[in-house]
Amino acid sequence: MTLRPYDRQAAVAYAHRWAYLRNPAFYNFDKLGGDCTNFASQCLYAGAGVMDYTPTFGWYYNSQYSRAPAWTGVPFFYNFLTRGKDTPGPVGEETGMDALLPGDFVQLRFVPGPFAHNPVVVEVGSPLTPDNVLVAAHSEDADYRPLSTYPIQEVRFLHILGVRR
Repeated sequence: MTLRPYDRQAAVAYAHRWAYLRNPAFYNFDKLGGDCTNFASQCLYAGAGVMDYTPTFGWYYNSQYSRAPAWTGVPFFYNFLTRGKDTPGPVGEETGMDALLPGDFVQLRFVPGPFAHNPVVVEVGSPLTPDNVLVAAHSEDADYRPLSTYPIQEVRFLHILGVRR
């Protein structure tokens, strides 16, 4: 399988288009624990164009009832992107804030326990500080929101390396 470029511009354009709305092609999970990773997956798909239909451990969406855990679950999204297997779909790595680009992802922990929020990076400024990392997200709908405005206990950054096809 070949690692191809990820279309960051398409992912960010999608984020801006749907940050305060819901794409009717996807179920809105706001009342079922939150829509942040569903929105993140939609943005990622806009830039990747490839899903992985591997049962349980893949990353895909057909409907509210036919989707991989990685499509809507923060820790599963992380596990899928950082998988070591040569399967179809986007590939990422955990990185430092200094490697962030628009179209990458941030995962936030607000209280002890698992990471619970998954915004998409839409802009990075200079100097690179949490004030200059701007994100879009669902659940608490936002676009161009500074990362510094979240009550973060812990953060991790996911840089998208490309898409396996």
